[in-house]
Amino acid sequence: MSQAYFLTIDAGTGSGRAVIFDTLGKQISIGQQEWTHLSEEGVANSMGFDYVTNWKILQECIKTAIFKAGIKASSIKAVTATSMREGIVLYDKEGNELFGVANVDARADREVAELNRDFPKSEAAFYAQSGQTYALGALPRLLWLKRNRPHLYEKTASMNMISDWALTKLSGVIASEPSNAGTSGVFSLETRQWVPEMAKKVGLKDDIFPPVYESGTIIGEVTKKASEETGLAVGTPVVMGGGDVQLGSAGLGVVEAGEVAVLGGTFWQQLVNMPTAKTDPNMDIRVNPHVIPGISQAEGITFFSGLVMRWFRDALCQGEVAEAKRRGIDPYAYLEELASKVPVGSNGILPIFSDTMHYGKWYHAAPSFLNLSLDPALSSKGAMFRSLEENAAIVSMLNLEAIFTFTGVQSDSITFAGGASKGALWSQILADVTGKEVKIPNVNEATSLGGAFACGVATGEYKSIAEAAKSLVQWDKSYTPDSKNYAKYQEIAQQWQAAYAVQLKLVDEGITTSMWKAPGL
Repeated sequence: MSQAYFLTIDAGTGSGRAVIFDTLGKQISIGQQEWTHLSEEGVANSMGFDYVTNWKILQECIKTAIFKAGIKASSIKAVTATSMREGIVLYDKEGNELFGVANVDARADREVAELNRDFPKSEAAFYAQSGQTYALGALPRLLWLKRNRPHLYEKTASMNMISDWALTKLSGVIASEPSNAGTSGVFSLETRQWVPEMAKKVGLKDDIFPPVYESGTIIGEVTKKASEETGLAVGTPVVMGGGDVQLGSAGLGVVEAGEVAVLGGTFWQQLVNMPTAKTDPNMDIRVNPHVIPGISQAEGITFFSGLVMRWFRDALCQGEVAEAKRRGIDPYAYLEELASKVPVGSNGILPIFSDTMHYGKWYHAAPSFLNLSLDPALSSKGAMFRSLEENAAIVSMLNLEAIFTFTGVQSDSITFAGGASKGALWSQILADVTGKEVKIPNVNEATSLGGAFACGVATGEYKSIAEAAKSLVQWDKSYTPDSKNYAKYQEIAQQWQAAYAVQLKLVDEGITTSMWKAPGL
């Protein structure tokens, strides 16, 4: 019998990918290309999703992955997709794309303000059902389209999320699933279905929401046209996937109630699985449907932690990058080496970037470093780099504490994954800051692996995504917290919170500019 494989398309924030796995969860090959999400001319804070260019990029990624794997396309037994969450794509009645936006598109500032003015209790009511606020939701974006692109709005016959869109391109089927559709805010955590009445209440079409299928469900097959475009075999089953964080959680084995994860990428997500669909009365915490039925995820988000590291490297560390290149190591590894020589607390440096999660009023102070010393030994590149690592861990700890209080969940361990988890110092800092064991799974592409689990469920290879995760995810290493460092970090966290509150006041007074502000604030 020939070997079977699964393919996951991943439409990420910074790139498109196609990843092939075997049935034991081993990564076989990957095709990847960077892409960008461009603002529309004259549309402030917009981040469009270029579905024409990006589909061409994904076609090449799929072809590259198949070529690198050295396999026949017919040996790929199923294909699925994942993506950044919140992004939406709209279609006309013939199934042609009309409009698309990526995740943090914030064009609908006016619309959010008007929704809160005209329907003052609706956001809280919708949040109670969906776990989402208007900040990144679909309703304000649809209202923006109705006002500013009425010809497109009138043609709109259906809507789905970006991961769903990739499957639509393969199969011609317009559908959606809970983990990503849930981030639209037009959705019920309890029923795991759309709530069209939300759209109707605010004067929008309520008949554009497609069928919902759970992750791991076959929704169609690769069409002749898609086969010609991608190299996939005609008739290959197309399987419902999910949002990147939720499928990524599955790929990390975080599939049972009470399990905790920190995903350290461009954004950092702090996730706690809970067996109920309850929401936070203060709207500080986001709640999403997991790809595992019966599980919801309480989520905190730290903005731009990975992006800040890249900015620091590129803007301030040319000499360190050159030295790393000379030594044949990754620049981040060299910066961690320098940071490891700096004491806990980074000589008092306090970075001001992302705030803790306040989902109902979501904005951040202006980026800055506080408490720098004129002594270059105390404010070295290593000290500043360490302060950024400590700060990401501190914000994660504060978000997790809020989630633990809200959910009643407690855990002695955290699964840590994403690019940040490759740093041994950063992983140890996270353990010391939280006072919990930090476990690192042996997974490179966790989100795509979660997609492979969904393919395996659809084809009968696994009984469930949770079963696949528990049997196939392997662990690389773990870090034990240092109690003395934990005590020091508790003091630093209090200092940082006090300093950040002052920095937010400067934004409120118009003296400094917020790093990011949700629409309508």
